[in-house]
Amino acid sequence: MPTPKLSPRPTLPARLRRAAVESVSGLPRQFWWLWTSTLINRLGAFVATFLALYLTVERGYSASYAGLVGALYGLGGVLSSVGAGVLTDRLGRRPTMLIAQLSTAASVALLGFMTDPVAIAAVACVVGMASNASRPAVQAMMADIVAPEDRVRAFSLNYWAINLGFAVSSTAAGLIAQHGYLALFLGEATLVLACALVVFRKLPETRPGHGHKASGAPAPAAVSLRTVLRDGRFMTVVGLNLLLALLFQQAYVSMPVSMGQDGFSSADFGMVIAVNGILIVLLQIPVTRFIEHRSPAMLLVGSALLAGYGFGLTALAGSVAMYAVAVAVWTLGEIINSPTQMGLVVRLSPVHGRGRYQGMYALSWSVASLTAPLLGGTVIDHYGADALWAGCAAVGTVAAAGYGLLLRRLPGQDPHTARRVSAPAENPSNPAPTADTLPACPPGKRPSSACPAGPRTSSPTPSPTPVPTNDAARAVRSR
Repeated sequence: MPTPKLSPRPTLPARLRRAAVESVSGLPRQFWWLWTSTLINRLGAFVATFLALYLTVERGYSASYAGLVGALYGLGGVLSSVGAGVLTDRLGRRPTMLIAQLSTAASVALLGFMTDPVAIAAVACVVGMASNASRPAVQAMMADIVAPEDRVRAFSLNYWAINLGFAVSSTAAGLIAQHGYLALFLGEATLVLACALVVFRKLPETRPGHGHKASGAPAPAAVSLRTVLRDGRFMTVVGLNLLLALLFQQAYVSMPVSMGQDGFSSADFGMVIAVNGILIVLLQIPVTRFIEHRSPAMLLVGSALLAGYGFGLTALAGSVAMYAVAVAVWTLGEIINSPTQMGLVVRLSPVHGRGRYQGMYALSWSVASLTAPLLGGTVIDHYGADALWAGCAAVGTVAAAGYGLLLRRLPGQDPHTARRVSAPAENPSNPAPTADTLPACPPGKRPSSACPAGPRTSSPTPSPTPVPTNDAARAVRSR
């Protein structure tokens, strides 16, 4: 009897090609247009990165004034986060993004022409408000258009685009600035306008229930900011994310200060912090393939420990190589945390309140960007850098314990059902509709703005459930 021939094992390039295809396949076209707009936006993120250098080198202002302007920029983000979330739910995802992007383009261009210190500070605050206002709308639209079991992968790809764009823009900005800083402001304004054009031409409104009045379907239960604030489990997630955000922000203020005190140059810091961007670009997609169907509880606990102890290792760093090792450790925590955390935020958000929930989540990042520099500088001045890094390890441990206790009771965390259960039922006390209600779209058609009608109602008498297909089947499994 002849021995059956075994098929040859795929070569490494073939396996990598198949993994790349699987990482990007199955996502709707609208997601890729949203992804493209994010990439274009980040490719033009010049001003926030080089604002301090512009004020001190080009304008000749003091470092304390540059710090004040940076704080006002962060304060603008704090003010706009929640308001933009409300607009996302009331006005819609698309209009909110367009208003934010057009306002960003206008205010950034205006900032380039300001010379009075008071005017510069005021316009910088407006730029911070406008540039952060689109975040809740982007995240809510992504949750609207991507199937529940694909969201971790989608958020990971979006985060990858953010970091890829930042890496390119940081390099390009240094070259552009040689021809004058005004070119940076006008260049960012131009690219933000291009981002708005993509949104206007290619992205229809995806807000669930925006067709209720036309169809005569009952309006969904209202979700207010009070609803969000009274959602204890979600607000605990926001608080834990604030702790981690305070850690990650130390990389851009406290770490260069600490390295300077140890006698390292700005070029050394540039080499060390580049490890963060390089690892994210190289590892974000393959790591997400490994984690996307695993329990978020364990992933968030692990990422918090990696972040905390990664920054804690900085206390032991005596060379550029050791600083780079510390950066590599907390970067791995960042890679795991970002898509997992975003997926959890969507799971805990009612469909018709996603904007407000995303706004509150974005607020934690804005508060961290405003307070982390002050907190880190105060600890270094009074207790030394080593105390700060030891404190970071303690904060990471507290966050990990918090995630472990909070998510122990999160529905749908059994490892055998994690692949099938992606959107657990909401808290019964929440008056808003449960997340990921199956839209009334034809079988096999992905829910989108083309079929936004109200949720299907069950039959008053029990009847066998038909076997759905394609994307509709995935939606049913995710309920």
